[in-house]
Amino acid sequence: MSDSTADETDDERRKRGRAPDPILPGQEAPKHTVPKPVAISFWLWIATGVVLVAGQIALLVLKQELTDGIIKQITENPVPGQPVDPAQIASGVNTLLWMLLGGAVTFAVLFALFAYKAREGTRSARTVLTVGAVFLVAVELFVLRGALNVFLLVATLLTAIALILLYLPSVAAYFPKVGRKLP
Repeated sequence: MSDSTADETDDERRKRGRAPDPILPGQEAPKHTVPKPVAISFWLWIATGVVLVAGQIALLVLKQELTDGIIKQITENPVPGQPVDPAQIASGVNTLLWMLLGGAVTFAVLFALFAYKAREGTRSARTVLTVGAVFLVAVELFVLRGALNVFLLVATLLTAIALILLYLPSVAAYFPKVGRKLP
Protein backbone atom coordinates (compact mmCIF):
# COMPACT_ATOMS: atom_id res chain seq x y z
CA MET A 1 0.00 0.00 0.00
CA SER A 2 1.39 3.42 -0.88
CA ASP A 3 1.91 6.12 1.70
CA SER A 4 -0.67 8.40 0.06
CA THR A 5 -3.51 5.93 0.68
CA ALA A 6 -2.29 4.55 4.01
CA ASP A 7 -4.13 7.15 6.09
CA GLU A 8 -7.40 7.18 4.14
CA THR A 9 -10.60 5.94 5.68
CA ASP A 10 -12.75 3.41 3.87
CA ASP A 11 -15.23 6.17 3.02
CA GLU A 12 -12.49 8.25 1.41
CA ARG A 13 -11.33 5.22 -0.58
CA ARG A 14 -14.91 4.55 -1.73
CA LYS A 15 -15.29 8.16 -2.89
CA ARG A 16 -12.26 7.63 -5.12
CA GLY A 17 -13.84 4.46 -6.51
CA ARG A 18 -11.56 2.07 -4.62
CA ALA A 19 -12.48 -0.83 -2.40
CA PRO A 20 -11.96 -0.59 1.36
CA ASP A 21 -8.79 -2.14 2.74
CA PRO A 22 -9.24 -5.83 3.58
CA ILE A 23 -9.65 -6.74 7.23
CA LEU A 24 -6.98 -9.21 8.22
CA PRO A 25 -7.51 -11.87 10.89
CA GLY A 26 -7.18 -10.35 14.35
CA GLN A 27 -8.00 -6.83 13.15
CA GLU A 28 -11.22 -5.08 14.05
CA ALA A 29 -13.37 -3.53 11.37
CA PRO A 30 -13.27 0.27 11.37
CA LYS A 31 -16.34 1.85 12.90
CA HIS A 32 -18.33 4.36 10.91
CA THR A 33 -21.36 6.32 11.91
CA VAL A 34 -24.54 5.63 10.01
CA PRO A 35 -26.67 8.72 9.40
CA LYS A 36 -29.92 8.58 11.34
CA PRO A 37 -32.18 8.65 8.22
CA VAL A 38 -30.29 5.66 6.79
CA ALA A 39 -30.61 3.75 10.07
CA ILE A 40 -34.35 4.48 10.22
CA SER A 41 -34.70 3.45 6.57
CA PHE A 42 -33.01 0.12 7.35
CA TRP A 43 -35.62 -0.70 9.99
CA LEU A 44 -38.44 0.43 7.71
CA TRP A 45 -37.23 -2.00 5.03
CA ILE A 46 -37.20 -4.78 7.63
CA ALA A 47 -40.74 -3.79 8.68
CA THR A 48 -41.81 -3.82 5.02
CA GLY A 49 -40.63 -7.41 4.65
CA VAL A 50 -42.40 -8.46 7.85
CA VAL A 51 -45.64 -6.80 6.73
CA LEU A 52 -45.47 -8.46 3.29
CA VAL A 53 -44.98 -11.91 4.81
CA ALA A 54 -47.67 -11.30 7.44
CA GLY A 55 -50.12 -10.29 4.71
CA GLN A 56 -49.53 -13.50 2.79
CA ILE A 57 -49.87 -15.58 5.95
CA ALA A 58 -53.18 -13.82 6.64
CA LEU A 59 -54.36 -14.75 3.14
CA LEU A 60 -53.37 -18.37 3.75
CA VAL A 61 -55.37 -18.37 6.97
CA LEU A 62 -58.38 -17.00 5.09
CA LYS A 63 -57.87 -19.38 2.15
CA GLN A 64 -61.18 -21.19 2.56
CA GLU A 65 -63.23 -17.99 2.65
CA LEU A 66 -61.37 -16.72 -0.40
CA THR A 67 -61.93 -19.99 -2.26
CA ASP A 68 -65.64 -20.06 -1.34
CA GLY A 69 -66.06 -16.48 -2.54
CA ILE A 70 -64.45 -17.24 -5.90
CA ILE A 71 -66.52 -20.40 -6.39
CA LYS A 72 -69.72 -18.51 -5.49
CA GLN A 73 -68.89 -15.70 -7.90
CA ILE A 74 -68.15 -18.14 -10.75
CA THR A 75 -71.29 -20.22 -10.16
CA GLU A 76 -73.48 -17.09 -10.09
CA ASN A 77 -71.90 -15.68 -13.25
CA PRO A 78 -70.78 -18.73 -15.26
CA VAL A 79 -68.66 -18.31 -18.35
CA PRO A 80 -70.37 -20.05 -21.31
CA GLY A 81 -68.54 -23.18 -22.40
CA GLN A 82 -66.38 -23.42 -19.29
CA PRO A 83 -67.56 -25.86 -16.62
CA VAL A 84 -67.05 -24.94 -12.97
CA ASP A 85 -64.94 -27.42 -11.04
CA PRO A 86 -64.72 -26.38 -7.37
CA ALA A 87 -61.82 -28.76 -6.70
CA GLN A 88 -59.80 -27.23 -9.52
CA ILE A 89 -60.55 -23.70 -8.30
CA ALA A 90 -59.54 -24.63 -4.74
CA SER A 91 -56.30 -26.14 -6.04
CA GLY A 92 -55.56 -23.03 -8.11
CA VAL A 93 -56.21 -20.70 -5.17
CA ASN A 94 -54.01 -22.85 -2.93
CA THR A 95 -51.16 -22.82 -5.46
CA LEU A 96 -51.46 -19.07 -6.02
CA LEU A 97 -51.38 -18.29 -2.29
CA TRP A 98 -48.30 -20.43 -1.70
CA MET A 99 -46.54 -18.81 -4.64
CA LEU A 100 -47.40 -15.36 -3.29
CA LEU A 101 -46.03 -16.36 0.12
CA GLY A 102 -42.81 -17.53 -1.50
CA GLY A 103 -42.55 -14.23 -3.36
CA ALA A 104 -43.18 -12.24 -0.17
CA VAL A 105 -40.47 -14.16 1.70
CA THR A 106 -38.07 -13.62 -1.20
CA PHE A 107 -38.77 -9.89 -1.24
CA ALA A 108 -38.40 -9.70 2.55
CA VAL A 109 -34.99 -11.38 2.39
CA LEU A 110 -33.83 -9.21 -0.52
CA PHE A 111 -35.05 -6.03 1.19
CA ALA A 112 -33.20 -7.00 4.38
CA LEU A 113 -29.99 -7.85 2.51
CA PHE A 114 -29.87 -4.72 0.40
CA ALA A 115 -31.03 -2.48 3.25
CA TYR A 116 -28.12 -3.84 5.28
CA LYS A 117 -25.73 -3.09 2.42
CA ALA A 118 -27.24 0.41 2.03
CA ARG A 119 -26.72 0.96 5.75
CA GLU A 120 -23.04 0.30 5.07
CA GLY A 121 -23.03 3.04 2.42
CA THR A 122 -23.25 0.93 -0.73
CA ARG A 123 -24.76 3.05 -3.46
CA SER A 124 -25.73 0.11 -5.68
CA ALA A 125 -27.76 -1.39 -2.81
CA ARG A 126 -29.76 1.83 -2.67
CA THR A 127 -30.40 1.48 -6.41
CA VAL A 128 -31.56 -2.13 -6.02
CA LEU A 129 -33.92 -1.07 -3.23
CA THR A 130 -35.31 1.62 -5.53
CA VAL A 131 -36.01 -0.95 -8.24
CA GLY A 132 -37.64 -3.25 -5.66
CA ALA A 133 -39.84 -0.41 -4.43
CA VAL A 134 -40.91 0.46 -7.98
CA PHE A 135 -41.75 -3.20 -8.61
CA LEU A 136 -43.80 -3.38 -5.39
CA VAL A 137 -45.77 -0.27 -6.35
CA ALA A 138 -46.29 -1.58 -9.90
CA VAL A 139 -47.64 -4.87 -8.55
CA GLU A 140 -50.03 -3.03 -6.29
CA LEU A 141 -51.25 -0.62 -8.96
CA PHE A 142 -51.48 -2.89 -11.98
CA VAL A 143 -51.69 -6.50 -10.84
CA LEU A 144 -53.54 -6.47 -7.52
CA ARG A 145 -55.55 -3.28 -7.92
CA GLY A 146 -58.85 -5.08 -7.51
CA ALA A 147 -57.80 -6.71 -4.24
CA LEU A 148 -57.74 -4.20 -1.42
CA ASN A 149 -55.03 -5.75 0.70
CA VAL A 150 -54.30 -3.60 3.74
CA PHE A 151 -50.97 -5.33 4.27
CA LEU A 152 -49.82 -4.44 0.76
CA LEU A 153 -50.89 -0.83 1.23
CA VAL A 154 -48.96 -0.57 4.51
CA ALA A 155 -45.91 -2.23 2.94
CA THR A 156 -46.02 0.26 0.06
CA LEU A 157 -46.26 3.20 2.45
CA LEU A 158 -43.31 1.91 4.50
CA THR A 159 -41.33 1.38 1.30
CA ALA A 160 -42.00 4.92 0.12
CA ILE A 161 -40.88 6.42 3.43
CA ALA A 162 -37.77 4.21 3.56
CA LEU A 163 -36.85 5.15 0.01
CA ILE A 164 -37.30 8.87 0.64
CA LEU A 165 -34.99 8.61 3.66
CA LEU A 166 -32.28 7.04 1.48
CA TYR A 167 -32.42 9.93 -1.00
CA LEU A 168 -32.42 12.87 1.42
CA PRO A 169 -29.76 15.49 0.61
CA SER A 170 -28.32 15.11 4.11
CA VAL A 171 -27.27 11.50 3.37
CA ALA A 172 -26.08 11.99 -0.22
CA ALA A 173 -22.43 12.04 0.85
CA TYR A 174 -22.91 8.69 2.60
CA PHE A 175 -23.49 7.07 -0.81
CA PRO A 176 -20.45 8.19 -2.84
CA LYS A 177 -20.38 7.89 -6.61
CA VAL A 178 -17.97 5.34 -7.95
CA GLY A 179 -15.17 6.92 -9.93
CA ARG A 180 -15.56 6.53 -13.67
CA LYS A 181 -11.91 7.10 -14.58
CA LEU A 182 -9.96 4.09 -15.75
CA PRO A 183 -6.33 3.80 -14.55
